[in-house]
Amino acid sequence: MGEFKFITTSSPHIHSGESVQKIMFNVAGALLLPTAAGIYFFGMRALVLVIITTLAAVLTEAIFQKLRGKPITVWDGSAMVTGILLALNLPPGLPLWMAVVGAAIAISLGKQVYGGLGMNPFNPALIGRVFLMITFPVQMTTWINPVDGTTGATPLQIMKMQGVSTDYVKLFLGNIGGSLGETSALMIILGGLYLLYKGYIEWRIPGFYLGAVAILSVILGRDPIFELLSGGLMLGAFFMATDMVTSPISRLGKIIFGIGAGIFTVIIRFYGGYPEGVSFSILLMNAFTPVINRYTVPRIYGEVKVR
Repeated sequence: MGEFKFITTSSPHIHSGESVQKIMFNVAGALLLPTAAGIYFFGMRALVLVIITTLAAVLTEAIFQKLRGKPITVWDGSAMVTGILLALNLPPGLPLWMAVVGAAIAISLGKQVYGGLGMNPFNPALIGRVFLMITFPVQMTTWINPVDGTTGATPLQIMKMQGVSTDYVKLFLGNIGGSLGETSALMIILGGLYLLYKGYIEWRIPGFYLGAVAILSVILGRDPIFELLSGGLMLGAFFMATDMVTSPISRLGKIIFGIGAGIFTVIIRFYGGYPEGVSFSILLMNAFTPVINRYTVPRIYGEVKVR
């Protein structure tokens, strides 16, 4: 008996013209803005780090799919985006071999072990970053000052240890220590606005994420502008919390996801041992995504509850 393929979706069927490859390359294009800022402030070492993690991510995906006997799909651009995102979450001076390990973990343990693109419950780039933070804590917290190239603390570390804030203009432009792609709020916002314009991300997750952090900061007596502009909050809100695979699908679910990520970020930043909490907060909300989807998916028109 021959093989048949059945399409079970209801009509009408209209193709938007979008594809995974088109979306991923647009996301990669938006990421070029914070990447350019990182190269400007931290030099060519930052560009090398981005290239290395991207190549390692793509190669890991190809090897993994080859070993599983699956079609190699690296040209869809998803592994490339994971590699770039991971690089933007790393200290500019991180040894290159550690970056390669992080990219391999991101793709293998963060994506391929679940079956590949669309199956992963957690953001792969954040899996790679958290693995590196746990395994190489010293190297992952050694920050470079873009002014003189010396090592120093990030604005969040200075605030946590000394209670001293950093100039808003420096935080907005990116002339501060931190991960390669998180320092320039300006470039991240421009990239995020491009994705919003293209319709590849939805405003509710970044809007409620940033709003929750700002409101809780005011309630708890902190500076909301400093909290919004410092650390990886902007990068996480626009580029990682909005991941189509690991975030809720309904509007209400996206609101809950954004507020939850904001609450976790504030708890970790203000009361935890880490000065930053974006990576852990997004991963925690990734874990809640199936439950959020279960209880927030809109009821089908005409559907009634069984009594």
